[in-house]
Amino acid sequence: MPSIFTPEQQAAYERDGYVLVKSLFDAEEIAILRAAIEQDPALRASLYDRTDAEGKSTRMATWNHPGDSVYGLAARSPRVVDTMEWMLGGEVYHYHSKLTAKEPYDGGAWEWHQDYGYWYHNGCMFPYMASMMLSLDRATKENGCLQVLRGSHHAGRVDHGVLPGEQVGADPKRVARMVETMELVHVEMQPGDGLFFHSNVMHRSDRNRSPNRRWTVIMCYNAARNDPYVEHHHPGYTPLSKVPDTAVKEAGVRFASEGADAFRKTFANPPELKRRIEVS
Repeated sequence: MPSIFTPEQQAAYERDGYVLVKSLFDAEEIAILRAAIEQDPALRASLYDRTDAEGKSTRMATWNHPGDSVYGLAARSPRVVDTMEWMLGGEVYHYHSKLTAKEPYDGGAWEWHQDYGYWYHNGCMFPYMASMMLSLDRATKENGCLQVLRGSHHAGRVDHGVLPGEQVGADPKRVARMVETMELVHVEMQPGDGLFFHSNVMHRSDRNRSPNRRWTVIMCYNAARNDPYVEHHHPGYTPLSKVPDTAVKEAGVRFASEGADAFRKTFANPPELKRRIEVS
């Protein structure tokens, strides 16, 4: 199956570093994903907090291998994986996924950063890496939607360092110049929309100042030919087995009959992963 991008979207990805695909997952699939996240005790036991400079926290859960849970099936679906293979120029594997949950009035901000600003230090030689953010709720300016600098991936990797709070972010002086010269875009999303973006796109988000939560799942991929040369907390090349695009809805049928037991294999991660993962 080829990329789901139209020729216009392919050109936009090359130019801007990101593409927003409306209704990548439909309402039924999003309802299944929400139900699994809200009811899976293994996931809820895996949640942890990351605070910003003001002490506001974003709740997170992270997993390295997709597995057969509803989240893993979404990450293995051709609509996502085939598009990633087009974006990255060949075979890809699942680098990790994460839930980011900004709760009403409390969800914290995230400072400007590039994902490759972190992943470079994990032994990934090239920025042949990308992510897809799937919105489970409406993401708006008020509840802390993602912000991107259009075309910032062309600037290459920017040095990152420790910032106030528990975050590592991009060099503030370099970011200030980028903000002056590049268009800042607030990526507002509806449930089911998917944002595909390059690992060198500079992005951030504000804290949630609204009564509405902002939950997203971010699925991250690495090119198979970019296998890390050091061992670290995310996996090296692991073949990715695609599943039919119908798999999420089929999992929903299992969830209805078996409950949360159908999804408990996803979060078998080492405890240190909670402490070392970064977020968007």
